[in-house]
Amino acid sequence: MAILLPVSLTAQESSAALLRSSGNGTLVNQSAAPASIAIFPDDLIQTPKDNAARIEVTGSAAEIDAETMVQYQPTELALDHGHLSVNTSRGLRVRVGCITITPVHDNAWTHYDVKDLNGKVEVVASKDDVYIDAHSKNVQDVKEEERNRSIVHEGEQKSRDEKCAGGYSRPAQVSAVGDWMNSPYAIAIGSGIVIGITCYALCRSSEPLSPACPSNNSSCAIP
Repeated sequence: MAILLPVSLTAQESSAALLRSSGNGTLVNQSAAPASIAIFPDDLIQTPKDNAARIEVTGSAAEIDAETMVQYQPTELALDHGHLSVNTSRGLRVRVGCITITPVHDNAWTHYDVKDLNGKVEVVASKDDVYIDAHSKNVQDVKEEERNRSIVHEGEQKSRDEKCAGGYSRPAQVSAVGDWMNSPYAIAIGSGIVIGITCYALCRSSEPLSPACPSNNSSCAIP
């Protein structure tokens, strides 16, 4: 536990991003967010009518327009509705239901916009090219996936009908376990267990490793 807990915290910090908002009303996981706050995988960001926000992570930034809902992942933003403007050199993609927008070149700066309004997804490639993939419900249908791929070249705009409603969210059962393991209560309990085991070992250390008179030795005299 003493080893795993710091590793868990370090991994969580390395996947974090910074959220900046331009005014009051931005929500993170349905709670009011300050002007600047760290966000973590699966966090849900909502912007109000008159305010925008910005996600900053190593090698990428995403402008979140007003009246937008998006879920953060280090390599993917799940857009439920609204408008995102992404600038990335690390292949940050956007998912809208069954549609995924991915930079063609992972290590080149790519700037693209994704808008999801009224059941239609609009993609604009401002710098470099992006793919639009419409995923099949049958994950084994590889050929169908290939037929549903199109490319938006720099300076172009394309739109696709949204076939699956909304972005995706983490399963409630898994998220509850993950959140609890990273909570202060879990850390406190884990620390208590480590301390208890250490104390028990130290208290036992004063006893001999083997008794002077083993119970199975009949020749040992009992005083």
